Amino acid sequence: MTKTALVTGGTGGLGSAVTTTLLDAGWRVVVPWIAEAELSRLDAHPRLELVQADLFDPDSVAEVARIAGSDPEAPLAGVANLVGGFAMGGKVHETPIDDFDRLMRLNLRPLYLTTQAALPHLVDAGGGSVVAVSAKSAFAPFSGASAYITSKAAVWAFVSALAVEYADAGIRANALLPSVIDTPGNRESQPDSSRKNWVSPADIAQVVAYLFSDASAAVTGAQIPVPGVNRA
Repeated sequence: MTKTALVTGGTGGLGSAVTTTLLDAGWRVVVPWIAEAELSRLDAHPRLELVQADLFDPDSVAEVARIAGSDPEAPLAGVANLVGGFAMGGKVHETPIDDFDRLMRLNLRPLYLTTQAALPHLVDAGGGSVVAVSAKSAFAPFSGASAYITSKAAVWAFVSALAVEYADAGIRANALLPSVIDTPGNRESQPDSSRKNWVSPADIAQVVAYLFSDASAAVTGAQIPVPGVNRA
């Protein structure tokens, strides 16, 4: 049976790789989008549904989840929460509360709203897999990114709570802990980096596909490091 995956950020540098990998694996994939310029990253596909949506708005997110869960021949079985962002700042006493709030909102609100809206569909379908992106730095902090680090640690806290709350419904929840992801945006913002310890979107996409598959049926509540491999 074909199953449906909901991939937020599915037109982004990481998300487009995840979307393509899932389509190749036979999934129906629903991708909400906001930036029209990013649509060019995805080729048309009969099992790809693009939905214009504001993932910070509960009603808009609910509509995306409704579409993802609307096909009885392809029940919703996977949710990949890939929306998020990074920003450097000063130390805590130099970082305005508005900067802190912005990263907390960016990294948590779409995750919460999307997962919340998708859960009834996952429960009705008999279970499924939820994946979110935390960060290696949430557990190995560095100076000048307290807001980012705090928000990504909170992503893990949410995932761990989710794994416990919905275990009896057959829903698994896991968090990826990447290093720097080798996306066009990160290359542009860090042009002088050697990219030696960066991880490719394609490699992360394979991990997401595994976590959505029956092969990972025993994996839930896990922090999964994805630091990548130096291929230089």
